[in-house]
Amino acid sequence: MDLTFLHARLATAAILFAAACGIWGLYTYGRRRGVDGNYWGALAVGELLMIAQGLVGVMLWLQMQRPARPAIHILYGVVAILAWPAAYLYTQGRDTRREALIYGLVGLFLVGVTLRAQMTGRGF
Repeated sequence: MDLTFLHARLATAAILFAAACGIWGLYTYGRRRGVDGNYWGALAVGELLMIAQGLVGVMLWLQMQRPARPAIHILYGVVAILAWPAAYLYTQGRDTRREALIYGLVGLFLVGVTLRAQMTGRGF
């Protein structure tokens, strides 16, 4: 399997997963509930997906396969990897209804960031 293909498929998976987490968080907020263990698990899987995407990107970089706009592409990648951990630090790990809203909004933000990263990466 070509790493470029894998990187593109992981980007699609990251977009869909972040959208699902975003909708789930907003749904939980709308139902007046806090973050539960299932949602924490989904956020952890989402973070691992973002990290895997970044690692494949680094491997492509080391193989001299550079994105069309490297600085912007890398910036979006770093933001994607740091967004959920930053939200966790901001919320101090609490699991109330407010945090469900925050994580839901971060998930939707990640959809946009990952889409933009995908757009700036074209040209491999």
